[in-house]
Amino acid sequence: MDAYDEGSNARPVPGEPAATAPGTPPPDGPAAPGGGSAEVPHQLGAPVHESAAHDHGATDPAAYGHAAHDSGAHGSVVGDPVMRGPVMRDPVVRDTSAYGQGAPAPVLRPAGTPPSAHTSPSAHTPPTVDAPPSIGIAALSLPFQIAAALALAFVAVVACVHIGMVFLHVAPSNTVTKQHGQAIDEWVYPEFEQNWKLFAPNPLQQNIAVQVRADVRAVDGSIRTTRWYDLSALDGRAIDGNLLPSHTQQNELRRAWDFFVATHDTANRPNGLRGDLSERYLRRIVVLRLDREEAGGRGAVIQQVQVRSRTTNVPPPKWSREQVSDKPVLRQLPWWPVSKTDRAAGTRPADSTETAANAR
Repeated sequence: MDAYDEGSNARPVPGEPAATAPGTPPPDGPAAPGGGSAEVPHQLGAPVHESAAHDHGATDPAAYGHAAHDSGAHGSVVGDPVMRGPVMRDPVVRDTSAYGQGAPAPVLRPAGTPPSAHTSPSAHTPPTVDAPPSIGIAALSLPFQIAAALALAFVAVVACVHIGMVFLHVAPSNTVTKQHGQAIDEWVYPEFEQNWKLFAPNPLQQNIAVQVRADVRAVDGSIRTTRWYDLSALDGRAIDGNLLPSHTQQNELRRAWDFFVATHDTANRPNGLRGDLSERYLRRIVVLRLDREEAGGRGAVIQQVQVRSRTTNVPPPKWSREQVSDKPVLRQLPWWPVSKTDRAAGTRPADSTETAANAR
């Protein structure tokens, strides 16, 4: 018996009818005269599959597709020429199902979404791949997305307003700063104060020296007035030749004087709430510096101080036609009494100083 034989139905012999198994329906085709079945000749190469006819008992084209995959279970070999009658036919089945078109494309669905209830997994259903999860604001619910968008918009508006206020603060005087200068100052001071002078159309061309003198009570109890101490010149000498000058030597006195001038009018009256603060700040600095210089002698106690500024114009270069005055301009402030708080903050405690002076 040949390996390709199916059951007891051996390979047919030309000229003899093929034996069929009991209970097998006759092959499809027109009935022959006398109650038999006549076999309709097929053309050479027509697609015929024996197992499909036995498994399904119909000529449905879909049956041939299933038979192509099930033929291994029934022992038939696709592509083996089969003799039926005197004509040789090639029963190779051309698979036109979904499996013959390559791998199906995956279907994307959101993460956590179950498959549709009306679909059932089958061999023809393409695999389902979960879509990547959302990140960032998109992962939030709608109310939280709206809240996050409003918060970002608020931060952006505040940032733009702050940049605009700082720009107007450091920019030269213009129509906006003249009309809304107070609002700009309230926004900038004191946390965001800027003094870069980046937009100055006429950079600073003056030398300003801060000078101070004091009335002191000497050890013998006499009161006398000291000479003028040029504190700016003392800072200049400390900076010259110093590769790493301190911040206080460079900016403390200069910034204190600029602070005072910006908060007082030409009559030395404060023009705002910060005027008194600038006055106390400058007074404590000069008291500290006078005590460092031992103004009035060792052990003398400062009773009151007087500050003045001496402003001179920087001479223009020789090639310039600009004419400036070379005479110094003095701005002298009134006498400021020195309180115990000023002494404690700027010098040695007043009680210990007076005690030492009286002991002598």
